[in-house]
Amino acid sequence: MRPAKVSDVVGIINKKFPFGLSEEWDNVGLQVGDAASQVERIMVALDPLPEVLDEALDRNCQLLVTHHPLLFKPLRHVTAGTPAGRLLLRAASRGLAVVAMHTNYDIADGGLNDLLAACLGLQDVRPLKVTGRDTLVKLVVFVPESHFEQVRQALFEHVVSVGNYRDCSFAAPGEGSFTPHAGANPSIGTVGQLELVAERRLEVLVSQGHLAQALRTLVTVHPYEEPAFDCYPLLNEGGSWGLGRIGVLAASCRLTDFADCVLERLGCGHVRLVGDPDREVHRVAVCSGSGVSLMQDAVRAGADLLVTGDVKYHEAREAEACGLALLDAGHFATERVMVAEVQQFLQGALAASGYGCEVLAAGGEQDPFRIRYC
Repeated sequence: MRPAKVSDVVGIINKKFPFGLSEEWDNVGLQVGDAASQVERIMVALDPLPEVLDEALDRNCQLLVTHHPLLFKPLRHVTAGTPAGRLLLRAASRGLAVVAMHTNYDIADGGLNDLLAACLGLQDVRPLKVTGRDTLVKLVVFVPESHFEQVRQALFEHVVSVGNYRDCSFAAPGEGSFTPHAGANPSIGTVGQLELVAERRLEVLVSQGHLAQALRTLVTVHPYEEPAFDCYPLLNEGGSWGLGRIGVLAASCRLTDFADCVLERLGCGHVRLVGDPDREVHRVAVCSGSGVSLMQDAVRAGADLLVTGDVKYHEAREAEACGLALLDAGHFATERVMVAEVQQFLQGALAASGYGCEVLAAGGEQDPFRIRYC
C-alpha cells in the first residue's frame, strides 16, 4: 500500500460524487489544507463542529471529510474572534485538511438521497427534481487483437450503464494499416514500412464529464504509441440527476405506520406529521436535510408523502391545502446516515486504488435539538 495525498482523496470523491453537480450557492471541495500533504487517517462527520475537530486531531487524522461545509459564506477576516475563524485557524495550525461534500453528494447517483430512499424501503427510485442530464459520447477505438480484452476491461471503468446493464460494448473485426515515420517507436511494425494489422473496432458509451478520464486510461493501456480513436457526441438522452428522490413502497401502509418505520430506521427519537395519520401512502418523496422547498415537485410527481426536515408552520399549512402529507424527521436524522456510508465508500475506494489509509467515523455528533414532553 502506498501513502495517499489529500488530492488523491479529493479525486476519489469527485469521481463518484462530482463537485460540479453542487448547487451554485454551495461551497464544496477542499476548504482548508494542502492538497499535496500526505494522509494516513481520515475522519468522516456530518458537521465540522469544534468537538469533531478535536476528535479528529486526538485520533491523529490528517483529513476531515464532512457533509456540511466549514466555509459556507465568504469571510472578510479569519480571526479567533469568530467560531468559523477559530476552527479554520485550529485546523490549519495542526495540519488538518477539511473537505466538504454537500449538495454534490445530495444530488449524485448513489449519494445521500439515494441512501435515504433505500433506508426507508423505496423502490423504482428517481430524482424528484431533475437539475441536469448526462451528455453521452460514443468512444470508438481500434485495438490489435493481442490487446483487445485488456483495453476493453480498462475502459469498462468509465462506461455508463444502459438501464440495468453495465459493461456494455460492441466490437467488430477489421484490418488497420500504418507506416511509421522516422522517429516513431512502433510497438508493431518497422519504420518506413507499411504494416497491416488485424484489429478490432471497440465502441463504448461514456458521459461527456468522464470522457477525459476515459481517454487518459485509453492512452495508458493501449499498446500503440499513437492510438486511433473517435469521439461522437450523441443525441441520446443520458441519465438524469437532481434534488430529492421519489419512489414507491412495496406495499401501501398507513401514514402513522410508516412514521413508526422512519422512527426505527433513522433512530430519530420523534417525527412530526402533517396529514391524516390513517391515510394510505404508497408513492413517497424524500429530501434529506431541508427539503420542503420541493413540496410542489412532490405534488406534481403524484407523491402521497414527502419525508424531509426543518418544516415550518406555513409550509405545513400549504401541504395541507395541496393534499400532501409531510413527515418531518429532522435535519440531523435524515443526513446523519451519510457518515457510515461515506466511511465505507472511502475505505473501499482507497484500498482498491492501493492507498493505505484508515477511515474513521466521528463518534460524538448529536442532534442539537432536545425534545421535552409534558
